[in-house]
Amino acid sequence: MKTPPSSSRIWKLVNARSGVNVRVFRLSRGRLWSTWKGAPILLVHHVGRKSGTSRVSPVVYLADGDRYVVVASKGGTDKHPAWFHNLVATPVTEIELGDGRRPVRARVVDAAERDELWPLLVDLNPDYDVYQEYAGARIIPVISLDPR
Repeated sequence: MKTPPSSSRIWKLVNARSGVNVRVFRLSRGRLWSTWKGAPILLVHHVGRKSGTSRVSPVVYLADGDRYVVVASKGGTDKHPAWFHNLVATPVTEIELGDGRRPVRARVVDAAERDELWPLLVDLNPDYDVYQEYAGARIIPVISLDPR
């Protein structure tokens, strides 16, 4: 079943679940709700580029050396997730894992690096290939969260 468009009310429910995910993750210090379909989750901090509001979103990640790699898929909808736009606008931020916060700088990887990382990301979460099909012409961005 294709992902609902970004204008669908279902995304309000997804955002509400994400908020619960953040609370459970923090209360359990990453022992609960720290995976999605077996893939690990981290919490990424970001600031609303329009509102200036501090936000936190749970995202699946790939540990790659000293950096963390995340995918701005939003289930393959027609638009990038808000957290992606916020990180592009304000790339210096923090992430949370079960053992605490880490300062990072977000950067969108270039096409060649994305081509190298994509198979590893699909191994981590096979849905990414399906999401890219759903997204059509929208190339799903891959973001490197580099230590700073």
